[in-house]
Amino acid sequence: MLRTRVAAAPDPLWETVLSLNLLGTRQGRAVFDTWRAQARSRLRRLPVRQLHLVRALAPPRGSFPDFLNPAEASRGLPEGIEAILSTSRRRLREEMTVLAAAPSWLRPLADGEPSALETLGEALHRYFDAALNPYWNAVRAQIEADRAVRARELLRGGVEALLSTLGPSLRWRPPVLETAYPLDRDLQLRGRGLLLVPSVFCWQAPITLTDPELPPVLVYPVARTHHWWSPQRPTGTARTTLDRLLGNGRAAVLRALEDGCTTGEAARRAGVTAATASEHVRILREAELAASVRDRNSVLHVVTPLGLGLLRANRARAE
Repeated sequence: MLRTRVAAAPDPLWETVLSLNLLGTRQGRAVFDTWRAQARSRLRRLPVRQLHLVRALAPPRGSFPDFLNPAEASRGLPEGIEAILSTSRRRLREEMTVLAAAPSWLRPLADGEPSALETLGEALHRYFDAALNPYWNAVRAQIEADRAVRARELLRGGVEALLSTLGPSLRWRPPVLETAYPLDRDLQLRGRGLLLVPSVFCWQAPITLTDPELPPVLVYPVARTHHWWSPQRPTGTARTTLDRLLGNGRAAVLRALEDGCTTGEAARRAGVTAATASEHVRILREAELAASVRDRNSVLHVVTPLGLGLLRANRARAE
């Protein structure tokens, strides 16, 4: 367990598979219904065959094949899909058996036919573009906020504190990390360490790969508000917010949030009052430059990828 680490970014294929699971259910309505409605509208533009394919491989209930979640996806969606297309025929055939009710038209994929694999790769790309890409900045912001919480816990109390604060569905009882799970099973690390993957679309219970011989991974749900998806604002609101963003005080608060901090810490770092820092953080959130997440009795604020890009661009110009 000392080799436990947290993924550096959202995994596009885990989010793809888990969002497909949620698309076919009514779970988490307050958190996901707006996303479901908008995603379904965009998904109508996909070829029906491709949509049926990805939904059959990631059903709302039951297991799905491990080959859909290769480790290479940590480097990006294209690398992950390339790894899927390189899956051996033997593994495809074995892992497709975990699907409870696989339709007969999935047989060419199970046989590793090149045309079937190409169709799967295109379907995954198009699903991601329609259902996830419009929200990817918001997903990344939620993951960055969770990683900031995990980093603070690790600095506060080491790996034990990290494992003890992963959420209500996970319990650290040394030397075992326990969680509610649909199946009764043990995942033995055998010195390999554990990769924790924070996920927006993981709902309630964590999830892992079926094959215990694959590198140990545990995908767990992050804390989300029901406005995590950054809904579209009325015309002109974003421009107004960005205009209000200009100013030394707010820029100082944005820089203060770079490694994650509370409102009080941001106020001290920026040299402003707590009330002023709170107002600056609120406007930064409206501009999608900051995100906030509750960490027990406090709220932690972090800079989003968009905010980091702004800070880096300003530093580059200053140099």
